[in-house]
Amino acid sequence: MKLEKWNTFFTAFLLQILSCTAGEVGIIESIQLKNFMCHAMLGPFQFGSNLNFVVGNNGSGKSSVLTALIVGLGGKATATNRGSSLKMFVRDGETSADITITLRNQGRDAFKPEVYGSSIIVNQHITLDGSRSYRLKSKSGTLISSKKEELIGILDHFNIQIDNPVSVLTQEMSKHFLQSKNEGDKYKFFMKATQLEQMKEDYSSIMKTKENTCIQIEQGVERLQELKQLYCEKKERYKSIAFVNDMRKHLEDLKHKMAWAVVNVGEMEKEIQPIREGIRAEEGNTEKFVQKLKECQVLKEAEEKYKEIQEKLLTINEEAQALHPQCISLKADLQTRRKAVSEAEVLYNRSKTELKHLGKDDEQLRTRIEELKTNQVSETEKLERQRKITYLRGQLKTFHGEEIMIGQQVDQFHEAISKCKEEQTRLRREDCDTKQALNAKEKQLRDLKDSRTNTLKRFGSYIPAFLEAVETAYRQGRFKHKPIGPLGAFIHPKDAELTLAVECCLKNLVQAFCCDNHSDERTLQLMMSKYYPRGFRPQVIVNKFQNDVYDVRHRGVHHPEFPSVLTALEIDHAVVANCLIDVRGIEKILLIKSSCKAREVMQLNRPPQNCREAFTAEGDQVFERRYYSSNYLRPKFLSKDIEAEIRLASLICKCRSPFILHFNLFCQEEEVEENKGKMESVKKDMQQQSRKMEELKNTLQLTEKKLEEIKEKIHQVEEIAGPIKDVLNQADSEVENSKRRFQHYEEKQKEHLACIKKHKELLAAKEKELEEKTAQARQIYSERIEVSRTVKSLDAEMNRLRERINSENDRHGNREEIVQQFHDAKERYEDANSKVKNLKKFIRLLEEIMTQRFKIYRQFLRLLSLRCKLYFDHLLRIRACSGKILFDHKNETLSITVQPREEDKADHNDVRSLSGGERSFSTVCFILSLWSITESPFRCLDEFDVYMDMVNRRIAMDMIFKVADSQHHRQFILLTPQSMSCLPTGSHIRILRMQDPERGQRTLNFQNRNNKEEDE
Repeated sequence: MKLEKWNTFFTAFLLQILSCTAGEVGIIESIQLKNFMCHAMLGPFQFGSNLNFVVGNNGSGKSSVLTALIVGLGGKATATNRGSSLKMFVRDGETSADITITLRNQGRDAFKPEVYGSSIIVNQHITLDGSRSYRLKSKSGTLISSKKEELIGILDHFNIQIDNPVSVLTQEMSKHFLQSKNEGDKYKFFMKATQLEQMKEDYSSIMKTKENTCIQIEQGVERLQELKQLYCEKKERYKSIAFVNDMRKHLEDLKHKMAWAVVNVGEMEKEIQPIREGIRAEEGNTEKFVQKLKECQVLKEAEEKYKEIQEKLLTINEEAQALHPQCISLKADLQTRRKAVSEAEVLYNRSKTELKHLGKDDEQLRTRIEELKTNQVSETEKLERQRKITYLRGQLKTFHGEEIMIGQQVDQFHEAISKCKEEQTRLRREDCDTKQALNAKEKQLRDLKDSRTNTLKRFGSYIPAFLEAVETAYRQGRFKHKPIGPLGAFIHPKDAELTLAVECCLKNLVQAFCCDNHSDERTLQLMMSKYYPRGFRPQVIVNKFQNDVYDVRHRGVHHPEFPSVLTALEIDHAVVANCLIDVRGIEKILLIKSSCKAREVMQLNRPPQNCREAFTAEGDQVFERRYYSSNYLRPKFLSKDIEAEIRLASLICKCRSPFILHFNLFCQEEEVEENKGKMESVKKDMQQQSRKMEELKNTLQLTEKKLEEIKEKIHQVEEIAGPIKDVLNQADSEVENSKRRFQHYEEKQKEHLACIKKHKELLAAKEKELEEKTAQARQIYSERIEVSRTVKSLDAEMNRLRERINSENDRHGNREEIVQQFHDAKERYEDANSKVKNLKKFIRLLEEIMTQRFKIYRQFLRLLSLRCKLYFDHLLRIRACSGKILFDHKNETLSITVQPREEDKADHNDVRSLSGGERSFSTVCFILSLWSITESPFRCLDEFDVYMDMVNRRIAMDMIFKVADSQHHRQFILLTPQSMSCLPTGSHIRILRMQDPERGQRTLNFQNRNNKEEDE
């Protein structure tokens, strides 16, 4: 009966969900990533409003999309479990990353629809230093805000809980909570999903604040009693000082009278009157001095005459001054030209010397050419070279005859010369490369010849001495186990035709050494630094030594026609075989002589089991989808035919020696031609310098002639200026006499005016003093008072009043202080009393609210737990299973028990005892149960169907379809690497397929096969 009741309740709950409409706010419309994690560009991904599947292989970027959703909506880097800092999400080699998320903003619950429109675009920019910035845009792309507070407001409005593990459940969060053996972790997961944990923390913080407030109230009540007592004392003192006010008012009246008595305006006005009369008398005498100055106006006539003569003299002086700079300039020009002549002579002599040196170089080069010609190996080549030189000399004579006629083609020849120089540089570079290659081949030839007696010298001439030093160090106890190497000395191809294939497969491992432990590896590295040249030190592999070869029959490749690298080699030492298996995986690599056959085996058909790659006889590397050609033509270390290698190296050295000799001859001839050009250039420079010297000498003569003419002109001007200076001196004497008389009367007038000014200043000072004292008196009392009493009598009466007031103040205290203290005490008491009352009222209200809140919190906790249990039980019954969720709210634990079949309901097992598929199915049921009690516009789940068999996966998918179909107002985003080809079609289902990751590489890393790849 009870079960039927709950089934009825659950059916009604589902019908309520079915009545919801499609989501209008908060769901994700699209996501786009740029330079995020290991992806240059992902998206934009357009999500549907209901059920979305993101399908793709591992490494395609599914989890990157989920991580970007958390970070892009303001989540911390640690919440993604993908990194401890935001800068770790920036793609290697880039300086920043961008995340763009579009949220739906429609319907009546839209956030500022008049500003953002029907969509909100959230763009986040992450820099390499770990900082990030937000750009919130409208649907049209207009920037609205760049503040994080605006984004928080949007998330709160849409009820998006980005830190809720049920809203966005990553693989790491699932492992931590859902697959944890600790029942407390599951309970924490439940509390986080329902936001009850946040409510609990908020309530604890509120209660702590309440306790602190109660302590403050107790302290405030004690302080309030002290303030009340102080207020009563100040109030009594305030009432006892009222009669002193009358005496204070009378004292103020006396102060007003004293202010006007001190000023004594009448006396100061009597002192000012005589000063004014004296100023008027002095101003009447000013006319006498003006008349005397008019009589001295004769001075103007003398001044005019003086000015006329002075102007003439100035004109003459200006002419002389104008000629002086020209004279100085010509002198400087003369010195410059003399210096230029000297420099031209020096340059001419230097060019002459350079021409001699070039002539000597030409002779030496010709001698060198003859020597090179005599060193030619073939007589035919000598004759051909002599014929070519004779022909070139004839051509040279022809070119000399045509040199004057083709002067207009100089620019074209310059371009040709540049190209020739580039060609010469290229040939010299090729010569250098050829010499280096020849030296390398000669060294290889020497090593091959030495290897006739000692095969170890094929790995380097220093290898025998190095191995002897290792043997000595081992005998001395410096190694725990003797290092083994080079590895190529211990391996021998069974088929000689596969030697190049084996060497291309192993590459640098042929020269590598193997150590048992890291201590021996460090000792070996130290010894290598003494014997190996810089840059040629081989790899040292640390691998525990074993006496037996690994048994790789269960994981090696077996082909009826072609051998693996392991079976194609004879390996002298078990440690070497084990090392190559660990480092290179030679048991999984096939050797196929024909490249066509290799393509057929590896690419046209499915590769053999356990086969990772293959190599052809030419050394080409073949993968399932890729083919890499080899750059090697012959084996270097593993070849058995030493004599053939020696003959080939000798032949290459002989072929390259004549080429180098020819090239040296060509370079010397080119240098001869270049010296000829330099000699012609120097001759032309000498001719130009000679012409320039003649021009400078002619200019020097003209400049000296012009300098003499200017000196003559200056002499003529000085003769004219003599008589004018005499007349000017006479006029100057008359002007001086008139100036002295004018100056005498002018000084008298100044003294008279100074006296008037002094009296006026005295008058102004007296008037200012009167005005200031009047202003001071008005500051004390604005109306003028005619005082008949003296200052002394007023002062005596004021002193008597002050003494009485002071005596009263001594008895009662200072009145102003008493009044101020009374008002201060009253204000403090009333303020403290008001605060205590308000705090008590607040505490009572807070207690009522928190009591009600705790009651609702417990009810809410029970209801959510019950809804989760019922939904979980309902979902298990779909698969004919039974189970339950047990909540222990006191100990904060949550346990899940599941019985796979109905037959034995009494025996419920923990989810850890179930199979992988059943455990994943029960986990999905638990997540769906939490979804039913969680409010969020979207749910994201990463790899929900991992470890499920097809039956459990089908049932879980059906449950998710039903939940999504019944909740059109919510969005579901499910990430899976599995194929979704069997999904039903529907308008509410959208499948987003990720592109396969680019994992191709041209070179292989032989460091450690067990290194983990970067998480997708």
